[in-house]
Amino acid sequence: MKRIKLFSVLALSAMTITTLSTTAFAEEAVEYHSHGVVEFRPNTDPTDPVDPENPDPENPVVPTDPSNPGGEPEPGTQGPLSIDYASTFDFGVNKISNKDETYYARAQHYNDGHSDTPDYVQVTDNRGTNSGWKLTVKESGQLTATTDTLNKVLTGAQITLAHPNVTSNASGVTAPTAAEDISLNPDGSESVVMTAAEKSGAGTWEDYWGKVESVQEEDEQGAKQDVNITKDVALSVPGSTPKDAVKYQTTLTWTLTDVPSN
Repeated sequence: MKRIKLFSVLALSAMTITTLSTTAFAEEAVEYHSHGVVEFRPNTDPTDPVDPENPDPENPVVPTDPSNPGGEPEPGTQGPLSIDYASTFDFGVNKISNKDETYYARAQHYNDGHSDTPDYVQVTDNRGTNSGWKLTVKESGQLTATTDTLNKVLTGAQITLAHPNVTSNASGVTAPTAAEDISLNPDGSESVVMTAAEKSGAGTWEDYWGKVESVQEEDEQGAKQDVNITKDVALSVPGSTPKDAVKYQTTLTWTLTDVPSN
């Protein structure tokens, strides 16, 4: 009996030792570290225009420029801080009037069958510095006849922009601030359009004015036609200003700088 008892004790002791050794071995661990790395640089590639109301870089649009006989818009500037597109404001063909009149800009048309949108301007900041920027526009002289005529200048005419809407596909980025009302001055002085303070405005941003409305107008033969307009892009012309039966035009210069306004 003693031998049996001793054997049992020894067997139990051996099993215990084995279990403890196995447990101690399983809890041992070592560590080694590797990394995931990515780095970015400023992007100097041109950025395509997008729908200002539903901006999606994966689905760019092809806007038309009514001031160009071929309808092709001026290419956007090179990045990484770029003006990608700015609408030409087309106020249509109108009857000569001796009353004060306001004419509304045609909505932005597209070559690819895309639905009309409000007129807009698009800028991109791909510098990766978050240092801010400022967009301005100036009217380089009063609307002037494009062909030789007696009354060459639309004296007192003024272009105004109202009810801006700022959009982007950027997520988690502070948006730039748009000027609420802009009255262009034909003396060439600049008007602020959008301002991105430091730590804001990275990525692509669109600023469009108002909304598209459909109205009926008479063509030169007196027939009614539906026209899409944007009432928040307007041209006012005094009735006292002489007007000839010609086209009048001015140039709008958009300037984007990396110095935000104070």
